[in-house]
Amino acid sequence: MKTLFFLSIFCITCILPAFSQCLDDQKSLLLGLRNSLRFNHSDSTKLVHWNHTKDCCNWDGVECDVFGHVISLQLDNETISGGIENSKYLFNLSYLKKLNLAYNSFNGIQIPKGLSNLANLTHLNLSYADFAGQVPHEVLRLKKVVSLDLSVNYYNFTRLKLENPDLKMLVQNLKELKELYLDSVTISAQGNDWCQTISSSLPDLRILSLTSCSLSGPIDSSLLELRSLSVLQLDGNDLASEVPDFSANFSRLTTLSLADCSLFGPFPEKIFEMPSLQNLDLSYNSLLSGTFPIFPQDGSLRTILLSNTNFSGSLPDSISNLTMLSALDLSNCGFFGLIPPTIGNLTELTDLDISDNNFTGSIPLFSLSKKLKYIDASNNSLTGLLSSMHFEGLSNLKVIDLGYNFLNGNIPSSLFALPSLRWLYLRNNEFHGQVQELSNLSSSSSSLQELDISSNNLEGPVPKFFSELDQLTELSLSSNKFNGTVQLEMFKNPNLDTLDLSHNDLFVIQSTDSDSSLPPLMELLRQSSLTDLDLSSNELRGEIPNWIWEIGNGSLINLNLSNNLLHGFQKPYKFRSLNSLDLHSNQFHRELPIPPMFSSFVDYSHNFFTNSIPKDIGVFLSDARFFSISNNILTGEIPPSICGATDLKVLDLSHNALTGGIPPCLLNNISSLEVLNLRSNNLSGTIPDTFSVNCSLGTLDLNKNALKGKIPRSIVNCPGLEVLNIGNNRIEDAFPCMLMKASLRVLILRSNKFYGDLQCLKAIQERLNLQIIDISTNNFGGGISFLSFSKWRGMTSANDNKQLEYNKLSGYITYRSTIAYPAVQPHYLYYYQDTVTVTMKGQEMELTKILIIFTSIDFSNNKFHGEIPHSIGDLKSLLGLNLSHNELSGPIPASIGNLTQLESLDLSVNKLNGTIPVELATLDFIGFLNLSNNRLFGKIPESPHFGTFTAASFEGNPGLYGCPVDTSCINFGSGVSPPGFQTEEVHLKKEIDWDYVSAALGFAVAFGSTVWLTLHCKRWREMFFGKVDQIYLKFFPKW
Repeated sequence: MKTLFFLSIFCITCILPAFSQCLDDQKSLLLGLRNSLRFNHSDSTKLVHWNHTKDCCNWDGVECDVFGHVISLQLDNETISGGIENSKYLFNLSYLKKLNLAYNSFNGIQIPKGLSNLANLTHLNLSYADFAGQVPHEVLRLKKVVSLDLSVNYYNFTRLKLENPDLKMLVQNLKELKELYLDSVTISAQGNDWCQTISSSLPDLRILSLTSCSLSGPIDSSLLELRSLSVLQLDGNDLASEVPDFSANFSRLTTLSLADCSLFGPFPEKIFEMPSLQNLDLSYNSLLSGTFPIFPQDGSLRTILLSNTNFSGSLPDSISNLTMLSALDLSNCGFFGLIPPTIGNLTELTDLDISDNNFTGSIPLFSLSKKLKYIDASNNSLTGLLSSMHFEGLSNLKVIDLGYNFLNGNIPSSLFALPSLRWLYLRNNEFHGQVQELSNLSSSSSSLQELDISSNNLEGPVPKFFSELDQLTELSLSSNKFNGTVQLEMFKNPNLDTLDLSHNDLFVIQSTDSDSSLPPLMELLRQSSLTDLDLSSNELRGEIPNWIWEIGNGSLINLNLSNNLLHGFQKPYKFRSLNSLDLHSNQFHRELPIPPMFSSFVDYSHNFFTNSIPKDIGVFLSDARFFSISNNILTGEIPPSICGATDLKVLDLSHNALTGGIPPCLLNNISSLEVLNLRSNNLSGTIPDTFSVNCSLGTLDLNKNALKGKIPRSIVNCPGLEVLNIGNNRIEDAFPCMLMKASLRVLILRSNKFYGDLQCLKAIQERLNLQIIDISTNNFGGGISFLSFSKWRGMTSANDNKQLEYNKLSGYITYRSTIAYPAVQPHYLYYYQDTVTVTMKGQEMELTKILIIFTSIDFSNNKFHGEIPHSIGDLKSLLGLNLSHNELSGPIPASIGNLTQLESLDLSVNKLNGTIPVELATLDFIGFLNLSNNRLFGKIPESPHFGTFTAASFEGNPGLYGCPVDTSCINFGSGVSPPGFQTEEVHLKKEIDWDYVSAALGFAVAFGSTVWLTLHCKRWREMFFGKVDQIYLKFFPKW
């Protein structure tokens, strides 16, 4: 009988809803609601289909009870933008239990107060619907709500607030809550407050999500009272505390998400071993450390996200015990050692990111991970071969990134044929040999969209099957050894927008109809999607054919033909509206071409352009961020029209033969200008005193001109000035103390008519970041003993001056530091590098990007007197010190022995007395020493390194004895003067006599070779700078 009764009840509850009909009043309310709401009919999938012809209980998004009352409205993602504020239709649906208005756009209105009429609501979801302002008190009347979601978009201009009522009032009134989502709602509460408030009022809470709510820590143990808690998400709050050990005591917790919470200290290992925990996210807590335990058999973890933390150690073999693991993100941590082969046994794995660590050894096989979609192992130290077996049978794999490792051997062609693969990045490895052709590849069998195998040692012809990848949008083959003839018309890929063949040994068959090695390529002309074409650093010769401007019927945005042998333009030619045009380092001559209208990047540098700059050039640079015509043979004056290029960030007119003055408007009109380089011209007059009040200059280089007058006082309007180089002019002024600020890194005043003392430096209290200061060959005088070098932190720490700082702004040239200025166009990275000439080891040396590690002080050829300050020994990263040709007296400070990085020391032609400190003999890196022509006496310190210097290093000091000045030491050196000693002109360049180069000078030789290769060998420079950037980005990824 009981069985029959329950069967009857079951049938009634199942069958009645199927036959329930919408009541007329309910239907009228719904139709009224539909007509009053503002929504996009073309994007709606539910409201747009509500009409009289159907039973409203069968409408999409509507659910009724057995009596025909509407109990659920699911109107999420319906593009609703208004009409709900005082809706008499919605708020009269008194039987409504579930209301979902998520993912609409209510344009920042307050949550409607009429919701309080819906007293039967158990589920209310208003998330990401663009509500804002204070949560109204009326929400507190919804006593039956068990699930409440008021989450908002973190990036909304206006935010939802829970202040009055506050969190405490909310949870004390809604005691039935089991699920509470308040992501990005402004709550602002201390850890013990919000934790105790929630735990005391909501004992049955299962889900608590309070991400980015302006909460503070620490997490209070009172949360343990939430015995049913399964999901705890607190990402984006400034908890600023350790992860408490008691977190492992939540017996039912399945998800713990604490990303970007400013957590620090060691992470409790036992949390990894919680039997219920499935999802763990600790990413973006850079001070949070920890290691992996030995995982138990059949562990429950499914996702582990530790990216951008300080976790380290090895990845244990027991990782394979996490049989349900689907996502593992260890990117940008401190893990090292081998990747355990057992990781390939994770059959549920879909996403693996171990990039930016120091994993070594080979890549394990993933043939068992059939669900794998994403793998990123870039920026490690992986070695070994890549075989076809590594990813065999992975039909779901969409992304492979193995860039910036040391993988070698051939690239298996089967890799390109993985059916779902969309992005393949193998750049910056040591792959070599030819890429073998794929004869059985059909356009429909490949999903590849982006392919980057640049910066390897690949050779041979460009594979033809690359042109058969119909889905391909980006192809980068740059910086390899591909050779032979490349027929650009082979690239028929219909979706191709970026083609980079730069830095190879490619050439194209000579055309018969023009003086060009680029014949008409009709297929390229039809490439309607091609936006980026890079053919730089190949063997292109002759003229640029005029058809190139018609590629894709004008779709081309970025064109790079730099570092070739091109010498002109086939006429007639007409530039399209290119965003970037790079023609630097070719053999172009005659007049300067007018830049493309509306371009943001134009580089004509290192060519042979002559005549003057076009007078109306500023009209064509109205949108330009970067413009360089340096190292040409341009004459005439700088046209004032260039002041109309008000968006310029980098302007480089250096190394030409320009005359006249600097247009005053150049400094006043272009407030966005960050780099102004006019060095090595014939400019005259004064530096205009017109620096704008919102000056952005970081580099001002006016070296080697004929400028006179004073340093303009309005230059103080440039608070971010890092490099000031006005050397080799005729400036007559006192020392510019007003510029000695924390931002300044390089100050070059050499070879001018500066005068006076440096007493103004006494008043400077802030620490200075100076790396290079050269005030040599002026008329400065007075003492220097008062200088507090301990405040010059740019030279006191070996790390402070070696940071490569830069920002990347998509599509725009970006300047950030004295070291390198990357200009990021879409798919292209350009650098602007400051150049500084210094005197080092008796020779002039031109520095560019080596500024990141270079520090020097040059006060030579002035009239300074008094003692050398003892604090000079605090400059522990100083490489070069030149105080020669002054009137300094007193002893040589023994503290100079603390300058362990010092390579060059010149104290010659002064009045120094006393003995040579024995501490100098411990300077192992010093390759140039000149103490000649002083009043030193006593025995020259002995050491294997000191014994390598010749007598010329000490001559003119009659009181000195010992090697090498004694004749008994003749075997140690012949006494021939080293470079720079044979006359008193310390800057005279001489040839080194290699007879006197010994093992002690080996470092100097290696250093000089590196500098020479860096300055003169392009391929070496690019490889070296690429590695520097790679190392920097590994340790300083967030700029």
